[in-house]
Amino acid sequence: MISSLEHTSLIAAVSFLNIELYFCACGRAEYEINGECCPMCPPGNRVYRHCTEFTSTTCMPCVGSTYTDEPNGLSNCLSCTVCDVGQGLKVKMACTWTSDTVCEPLEGFYCTDNYRDKCIFARQHTQCNPGEYIKQEGTAVKDTECSLCADGTYSNGSFHICEQHTKCEDLKLEEITPGSNSFDAQCGCKNLQYI
Repeated sequence: MISSLEHTSLIAAVSFLNIELYFCACGRAEYEINGECCPMCPPGNRVYRHCTEFTSTTCMPCVGSTYTDEPNGLSNCLSCTVCDVGQGLKVKMACTWTSDTVCEPLEGFYCTDNYRDKCIFARQHTQCNPGEYIKQEGTAVKDTECSLCADGTYSNGSFHICEQHTKCEDLKLEEITPGSNSFDAQCGCKNLQYI
C-alpha cells in the first residue's frame, strides 16, 4: 500500500516532469537556446542572432566552403568535405550552400569506407599477378577479382582469360622452354640432322 506521503511525492514528481516537458519541448522547426524556443534557420543558412522575446532568429547565408543541409540552430555552417587524392578520391558533386561535397573513387580505385552513403576512403584495384587472370574487373565499389590459371594455360596478370600454351609440335617447331602458368612455351627451329 502507498502511504499518503509517498502518494503526494509521486504526484509531485509526475507534475514536475509534465511541467519540465512542457517548458523544454520546442516545435519541430525550432531550437532551444537559454530556455527559449527560436525558429530554425533554413538549409544554406546559419544563426547570426538568436531570437529574443521581441525578435525572431536572424539568419545568415553560408559562405566560402561551408554549408548546412537541413533546418538548424547552428552558429557556424559546416565545413565542406575535401576529396583527398591521397585517399583515392575525387569530386563527384561539388559542395553548395545546402549540400556537402560528394566524393567518389579515382579511376582504378574502389570505395572501402562509406559514411552516410558517401565515399570517404578508396583503395587502388588489385593488380593480378602473373599466373592469374582477371576474373572480374574492379568497379567503384568492388575490388578486382583474380583467379589462378589452370594447367596448360598462362596469363601475365592482365588477361581476362588464360591463354593455351603454344603447341610447338603443331607448328613443326621444337619446344625450347616449356610454358608455365605465367608465360607461354617458347618454340624454335628443329635441329636438322644430315645423314
